[in-house]
Amino acid sequence: MYLPATTSVLRTLVDDGRLAGPHTAFAVTPRLREFYAVSDAEADVEELEYAALLGAGRASLRLLDIDPTAVRRRVVLAADVSDSEVSEIDDADTEHGAVRVTADIALRDVASAHIDGADAEEDVRAAVNVVLEADLGSEDAQFVVDQAEGHELAWYASQEIGTVLELL
Repeated sequence: MYLPATTSVLRTLVDDGRLAGPHTAFAVTPRLREFYAVSDAEADVEELEYAALLGAGRASLRLLDIDPTAVRRRVVLAADVSDSEVSEIDDADTEHGAVRVTADIALRDVASAHIDGADAEEDVRAAVNVVLEADLGSEDAQFVVDQAEGHELAWYASQEIGTVLELL
């Protein structure tokens, strides 16, 4: 599953070795599969996982909106969690692929971190300021969010998270 985060959340993960649950995250769910079966019937598992990652990236923008101390970069953690600790959020107003994770997320469960590069900061800063308007349907705000989402998230192994934080 893909857990939206911020650099502040990463710091907690490194310092405490875990993130206390529950969490809202993103995964390849039946609802996500159903959505892509209609819009892109040829989507394979990797494409569906990428869609879940993008959903978590959008949620990271929302977290940045309420975390003024975090570096203005989207952060997504890829983690392995027991299926028994994950349940799909079945709500028409919730993004496809949204799940509820009841468990704590330990650093050892994190496979990788996906973080925006420095070149994305200006676009992310702008998107954070309008992401809620985009959620409510503003086309102008969506354009700004699209600019931020156009940046690819860099991949880091879990062992690199502490070093990455020091460099930010």
